[in-house]
Amino acid sequence: MKKLGLILLMLMSFSCEKALMTPSPDTNPKAVFQQVWDFANEKYSFFEFKKVDWDKAYKTHIVNIKDTMTDEQLFKVCADLLYELKDEHVNLISQFDVSRNPEVFLDYPTNYFADVLNRNYFNGRKQIVDGSFGIFEFPNALYLRYASFSDNISDFALDYVIDKANSKKSLIIDLRDNGGGAVLNIDKLCSRFIDKKTVMGVEFHKSGPGKEDFLGQEISVDIEKDSKKFINKPIYILTNRGCYSATNKFVAYMKGLAKVTIIGGQTGGGGGLPTATEISNGWVLRVSGSQFFDRNKLNIENGIMPDIKVDILATDLVNGKDSILERALLESAK
Repeated sequence: MKKLGLILLMLMSFSCEKALMTPSPDTNPKAVFQQVWDFANEKYSFFEFKKVDWDKAYKTHIVNIKDTMTDEQLFKVCADLLYELKDEHVNLISQFDVSRNPEVFLDYPTNYFADVLNRNYFNGRKQIVDGSFGIFEFPNALYLRYASFSDNISDFALDYVIDKANSKKSLIIDLRDNGGGAVLNIDKLCSRFIDKKTVMGVEFHKSGPGKEDFLGQEISVDIEKDSKKFINKPIYILTNRGCYSATNKFVAYMKGLAKVTIIGGQTGGGGGLPTATEISNGWVLRVSGSQFFDRNKLNIENGIMPDIKVDILATDLVNGKDSILERALLESAK
């Protein structure tokens, strides 16, 4: 009887343990596909804006899910599903691949050629300031190259650049092919070009499972007390389709400010802040979880049009000419 009692106690203990355990999510192909679709369905912010039928996308791609498929085959089906969103901020990340959507950059002029600038304008004399900025002094303008918003911006670099710029008639900020980076650097840079706290637009974050469940928040940039500034003088911002994400947002902040002119091509867009989750098999999925509307109530997801549209033509390249920079220099000389 003692043995039976011990066995019963062990069985009861095991049953209680099982009852308290949280079941692990399934990692079979259909379960993984379902998790990918479900997370995007609840968190993605641009279904209505981009007119994406997500239910139809499910039906189109679920038929390609097989119990016996490999991880690589499953990844491809999930990536094809996410491709329907036409969004470079939507990525499925595994140990062997990352899904992308470069379509947003295709069929637009390149409009930026570093070798043309280095050979025909800078001649090896462009300064590198604290590892983040490249600058060159033209007669009427300071040229500032910021290649990535992932590059940290120090107060020293900003003060140094502002001092140089204030000795000129204007400032040229070249953001072409800047694919974005840290959102904090947007405010840090922008704050040097305003003289008071300024409303930049409204951001709507996904707040529920419904396609139109959003919560709005006014976005402002404040000034840093006693920081050096460049105001009341012209600023020319050079753009192309490679200006994406944080860069796109910075251009939205700056466009419409006094004496700011955008020159070049349409920016690449990417107006939503990404939100992410881990799938049960260890893959990571991120999607755009917000929308940003500028001061003119325009959604910036598809990019921002320049004030002065200029493309670099093949004949310009033959002559070693950056016609977008040339237009900014022409404007600076006025």
